[in-house]
Amino acid sequence: METGRTLGSITEKVIEIRGLNKSFGSLQVLKDVDLDLYKGENLVVLGKSGSGKSVLIKIIVGLLSPDSGTVIVQGKHVDKITYKDLLALRLKVGFLFQNGALYDSMTVRENLEFPLVRNRKTLTHNEINHAVEEVLDAVGLIETINQMPSELSGGQRKRVGIARTLILQPEIMLYDEPTAGLDPITAIDINRLINDVRTRFHTSSIVITHDLTCGKQVGDRIAMLLDGRFERQGSFEEVFNTSDKRVKPFYDYNFIQ
Repeated sequence: METGRTLGSITEKVIEIRGLNKSFGSLQVLKDVDLDLYKGENLVVLGKSGSGKSVLIKIIVGLLSPDSGTVIVQGKHVDKITYKDLLALRLKVGFLFQNGALYDSMTVRENLEFPLVRNRKTLTHNEINHAVEEVLDAVGLIETINQMPSELSGGQRKRVGIARTLILQPEIMLYDEPTAGLDPITAIDINRLINDVRTRFHTSSIVITHDLTCGKQVGDRIAMLLDGRFERQGSFEEVFNTSDKRVKPFYDYNFIQ
């Protein structure tokens, strides 16, 4: 099913995946997967645990290699470019891990400074400080700038993780289970933040989740991974308007009548 976000009369793909296969031993996780991400779109990838959602985004950033198929990100074939070019491409792709992946021995400020110091070596101290304060303000946590990660709540850690990802000004955001482990109110706040990030920073995003509330609130389009393939794509209503016995239990678990 070929759908996408149309901007005016132009539809631009920032990620294009064709015929992607990935196995671990005798277990085939991804089977001839086709998927596109369009410029300015929030694409939600749904699927149960172990369905290959996280494997997919690790392949997109070159952390895993596909067995076969084509993965094109920003016009670059991820599995064919040099390691140097892959590192450059990764700077355009922000990856938010489930736990935020903050360094516990660093303050919030130091966590945010770290990727800048490592990847933007010509920045002045004032420019770094401005960038840190800008992204912290964007996620509503400027007051935590001198705190340690251990002093933050789970929701705050997620927000700081998003800020650290944004500080390199990526064009694509990959969110891996952004609401996992959060209470419902905090999860809604994170969903709003994902939408705010798209608007403020003009990102295109893939949101990996099994949380249907997250999917419904942030997804311009839903792609559901079933038995290793994206067999259902479209709006939230289009994906779940089905008698497919693999889909209904997923909906019932999230929205108990």
